[in-house]
Amino acid sequence: MATPSLVEPTRRDFLYLATGAVAVVGAGAVAWPFINQMNPDASTLALASTEVDIAPIAEGQSITVKWRGRPVFVRHRTAKEIEEGKAVPLSDLVDRAARNPNIDGGDTADATDQNRAAAGKEQWLIMIGTCTHLGCVPLGQAGDYDGWFCPCHGSHYDTAGRIRKGPAPENLHIPPYAFTNDTTIRIG
Repeated sequence: MATPSLVEPTRRDFLYLATGAVAVVGAGAVAWPFINQMNPDASTLALASTEVDIAPIAEGQSITVKWRGRPVFVRHRTAKEIEEGKAVPLSDLVDRAARNPNIDGGDTADATDQNRAAAGKEQWLIMIGTCTHLGCVPLGQAGDYDGWFCPCHGSHYDTAGRIRKGPAPENLHIPPYAFTNDTTIRIG
């Protein structure tokens, strides 16, 4: 059996390895700015979430805040509005899906009034304020169901933001949000 001969590395082998290492570091240094420029802009990251103080919002009042360039309706509903929302049978709804990322299962829940609001905070309704038909901004406390009315094409939403009449195919969407305390919500 022949024993393998050990070959000493030469200067040429060292130069090949050193040249390859420098080439890898150089390629990384050139590629890094191109990869880094694909990250979101700082102003975009700043809009990724927003905090809203809801303490000054009186019962029956709505405010509109901006989140990711879109209007978000924050409504402090009255007891009457909550009861109107709960009284609607699911069979009367055009869109029966809740589409609330804040509840377990996301799209799997029915579009009941309870699934449209945060658990234990039914008086607060937070929705993206664009009509699901063509993206117009609906008017609050208007329309046939005292909710929202889209003046562009006549969609009517009820007090829970569910489409009741008109060309809109879906309920007003619910953004991801959380109550950080009793008077502050974080959207996004």
